[in-house]
Amino acid sequence: MSNDPAVPALPNGRPTNVQLALFLRRGPYALLGLSSIAAALSVKSIGTSETGIVVMTLLVPTLAALHWICADRRWDGDLQDTIGAFYATTRTVVAFVMTWLNPFFSIFALIGYFDNQLYVPRRWAVVVLLTTAVTMAGAQSGGLPPDGALQLALFLGLLVLNGVLTVVMTNADVHEAELAAERNTTIAMLERANVRLEQALAENAGLQAQLVQQARESGVHDERERLALEIHDTIAQNLTGIVTQLQAVTDTTDDAAGRVHVERAAALAREALGEARRSVQGLLPLRLDSTDVVEALTHLTRDWSAATSIPGEVVVTGDVEPQHPDIEATVLRVAQEALTNVGKHACAQRVGVTLSYTGDELVLDVRDDGIGFDPHAAPAPAGHGVGLHGMQQRAARVAGELVVESETGAGTAISLRVPSVVPHG
Repeated sequence: MSNDPAVPALPNGRPTNVQLALFLRRGPYALLGLSSIAAALSVKSIGTSETGIVVMTLLVPTLAALHWICADRRWDGDLQDTIGAFYATTRTVVAFVMTWLNPFFSIFALIGYFDNQLYVPRRWAVVVLLTTAVTMAGAQSGGLPPDGALQLALFLGLLVLNGVLTVVMTNADVHEAELAAERNTTIAMLERANVRLEQALAENAGLQAQLVQQARESGVHDERERLALEIHDTIAQNLTGIVTQLQAVTDTTDDAAGRVHVERAAALAREALGEARRSVQGLLPLRLDSTDVVEALTHLTRDWSAATSIPGEVVVTGDVEPQHPDIEATVLRVAQEALTNVGKHACAQRVGVTLSYTGDELVLDVRDDGIGFDPHAAPAPAGHGVGLHGMQQRAARVAGELVVESETGAGTAISLRVPSVVPHG
């Protein structure tokens, strides 16, 4: 039972609402007082004997004291259950006796319909309800015992009616108790699920931290590998060519031939310097704090077109949504690498850059009308292998996919598909 005297509770621990709790604590006093007044006013008309009057006079304060001691106070543990069962039994019997003496005391007996399960288990609550039904039917039929066949028939009919009402009220209360038990079970299950969810979130946070660290280490490794390949296939080859040309100058006595070798060495040096600058630029962090990827891609294409004199157009489709910085950086780096390869190898007359927001994915397409190449041939044209390898590594780093479509004489199309990841907060 509830420890709060202001909120009565059923034996199963289910508290009643505040209004019903107030009625169950204070209502019996009011009903007993109303019954006493009505009985006192009807003593002469009903013809109550002097003995009955004395009995009723004694029983009224007895009932009030019984309710105050047993129901209007709270006892601890099993004692509360024992006292409650005693109260419900005694009150029901006394209410029946008083109604026998004067039918107006059925006003007080009515309380048995409402609080029976507060004090006794359900199987005994049915007995209390049926006894209350007999008391109410007797009062409604004109008093107990029935006087004549007509009053007996009326009593039996009213008893059936009250019995049906008792069954309906009992079933409704049982159904409500079952619903309350189901709600409590659901709440308990939800609480356990929330605890498991919090544990899972904590574990996921730890796993995410590990994955982030592994991704950083993998990214560092991949970037070092890409840079090593670029240096080996571009800058190192140019330096080898410079050494070869300068060695040829020392091996010849022809001034004109020497100048040619020196010019070739200077050209190779300038090319190596450009490759070094491009590699360093690829390592620098992207400036996306004050601009979005669409604007950055537009500036990149415009600057590239100005440097290479190759017209480039940027087209954006779908609803533009801010993406995770790693996603935007990957898109911009792949576009930068693709445009660099076009400027160096494609001999293109026009380039189209398309950025598509599809909801689940972000798709970058870079197409040119250059000379193209066979992406399945080995080895790839100088520079293409390094650039494509670097772009594939960048795509894989963010769970993306890079597709290269090209054919000799038919241009090249590079398509990057990465998952759309909208940053939180």
